Amino acid sequence: MQFAAYLKQLVTFNFGDSYRENRPVREIILEKLPATLLLTLSAFVFSIVIGISLGVAAARRAGSALDALITAGSLVFFAMPLFWFGLLAIVLFSVKLGWLPPYGMSTVGADLVGWRALMDVGKHLLMPAVTLGLFYVAIYTRVTRAAAIEVMDQDFVKTAHAKGVPEGRIWRRHILRNAMLPVITFVSLQAGHILGGSVLVETVFAWPGIGRLAFDALFQRDYNLLLAVFFVSSVMVVIFNLVADLLYSVADPRIELQK
Repeated sequence: MQFAAYLKQLVTFNFGDSYRENRPVREIILEKLPATLLLTLSAFVFSIVIGISLGVAAARRAGSALDALITAGSLVFFAMPLFWFGLLAIVLFSVKLGWLPPYGMSTVGADLVGWRALMDVGKHLLMPAVTLGLFYVAIYTRVTRAAAIEVMDQDFVKTAHAKGVPEGRIWRRHILRNAMLPVITFVSLQAGHILGGSVLVETVFAWPGIGRLAFDALFQRDYNLLLAVFFVSSVMVVIFNLVADLLYSVADPRIELQK
């Protein structure tokens, strides 16, 4: 009966009260969610743009020194732990060079407004977003490269070359568009992983999002708050997968949406 009552509360997004902060969990989640959305979406866009660009560059020069360099780099970043790279980035760019702030989302006590406040948040966002996105850059690079090389050997691509279609147009209209389908599949599958990775990144960089909130709630045994974070994360994963399904119909017109 208690579980049924809890599920009924979830429908109305009533997660109860936090044991530690003694206030509604929904209020706490709404405070932290924008920071996590900013971080994950920035890392998401960064990983897709850079990963696809590197994958295309490697596929167009398959077997060259550039291809070997990109492939080796993707293997390194795929195997590198996120928190370890984050700590190295803090030591290098914050402690040694002093280029970027080491933690937080904004400068404490600066009271910046307008464009200066936006630039301040951007400086704080750069290292966490890159740290979170590099792992997925490695994945999208390798998937794009493999898919593009496979499409390059298809008959319709050879026919386009024989008809004298410009190389750039062949890549945009034929190769890249068909090579995107496996990438979209991986994007939808990795949506949950990027939210899980944000827990480590937000903890390392003291980013005030729901990832760090979940970490603190776990050690404080604030179960209402922790369950709410899991629920919100699950909803975000479902939304990411829905968007990926919609992108399938855009990338491949043969796939029609069911009415």
